Amino acid sequence: MTEPGTEFTRRGKTYSALAAGAAAAGAVAYVGIVDPHKRGSVFPQCPFKLLTGWNCPACGGLRMAHDLLHANLSAAIVDNVFLLAGIPALLAWFFWRRQTGRPPMPRVAVVLVITATIAWTVIRNMPGFPLVPTLYGG
Repeated sequence: MTEPGTEFTRRGKTYSALAAGAAAAGAVAYVGIVDPHKRGSVFPQCPFKLLTGWNCPACGGLRMAHDLLHANLSAAIVDNVFLLAGIPALLAWFFWRRQTGRPPMPRVAVVLVITATIAWTVIRNMPGFPLVPTLYGG
């Protein structure tokens, strides 16, 4: 049983959903307008890259999103093909499993995702690997 005044009202849920949608739309608009490929653009630095010097599994994700918003699929592939293919595939699989009444993320799937992420991190940081997030001078 909940305390009086602690449960969300229908209006509160609606306002929360609208606020979250507005924040998401603002974030997407910002990524679409400001080019993360240019030095000096106001985007946070990757903490993993700052600490290790390696590209993390998600490095290039903002650039990839910017490229997709500008319908530049080839540049999005170069920036982060792992996220470009992996996120839609994982979401589709997750919702399909949920729709069929199965557990959405069994332990085997979690281990597979973690293993693929580690493998991608190592492979993309090998010398000469061609798919490196692009950064233009400026």
